Amino acid sequence: MIWDIWWVWVAVGLVLAILEIFAPGFVYLGFAIGAALVGGLIALGLGLSLPWLLVVFGLVSLFSWIVLRRAFGVRKGQKKTWDTDINEN
Repeated sequence: MIWDIWWVWVAVGLVLAILEIFAPGFVYLGFAIGAALVGGLIALGLGLSLPWLLVVFGLVSLFSWIVLRRAFGVRKGQKKTWDTDINEN
């Protein structure tokens, strides 16, 4: 089946990483890390069924999303403000 091929997972991770460029917020990057890691595990010879691959993908994606939000997200008490408008020149 197609989900047993390692490069499919890596390609999905790459597409999600590119999507993160267009919609920043560290949402898609967590999923990209999860997909790339699952692709790496399959490439190393870990033969799991699709439900287990999805569980690993979900757990790694959730963990990486939490780490990214803590590292780069808005800090407690901090607000995002803009001093200039993109249309002012």
